[in-house]
Amino acid sequence: MHTLAIHPDADRAELYRDLLASIRALVADEPDLIANLANISAAIKQALAPVSWVGFYRQIGPDLVLGPFQGKLACTRIGPGKGVCGAAAARRETLVVPDVHAFPGHIACDADTRSEIVVPIVRAGQLLAVLDLDSERAAAFDAVDAAQLEQIAALVADLAW
Repeated sequence: MHTLAIHPDADRAELYRDLLASIRALVADEPDLIANLANISAAIKQALAPVSWVGFYRQIGPDLVLGPFQGKLACTRIGPGKGVCGAAAARRETLVVPDVHAFPGHIACDADTRSEIVVPIVRAGQLLAVLDLDSERAAAFDAVDAAQLEQIAALVADLAW
C-alpha cells in the first residue's frame, strides 16, 4: 500500500514533484491499466486542492468513454470534437480553460464546474485517452499545471494499454 506524501506547505513545484514520484510508485508493480488509472485519478484529486473532479476518458472507436475518475457523476461518452475533452483530443494539445462557460460547445456534466484543463494522452501518434480535471473555482489551472500534468500524461501513455 502506497501513502501519498504531499507536504501541506509545499510550493507547486514540490507538490507536483512529490505527486509524480507517488504516481510512479503506485504504478511500478501493477500491470492492470484500470487499477493504475483509478489510483492516479485518486492521487491527483487528493494532491490538488482546487480540483473538484479528475478522471480519464479513453478513446474507444470514435468516442471518448469515461474511465476511472474521482468526483461527481460524469458524462459517460463524448463524441468526436465535442466539449473541452473532445477539442483537446482532436487537437492533440492541452487545453486550459479558465471559464468553461466561455468555451464554445462546453459540455456541462457538472453545473458547478467553472474551469477545466484537459491533457491528451498520446503514444506513437495515437490518442489513447485524455486526462480531465475540473474545478469549481474560475481560472484554477495555468501553464504550470499544464506542463506538470503533461508529465503525468506521458507516464500514463507508457502504461500497458
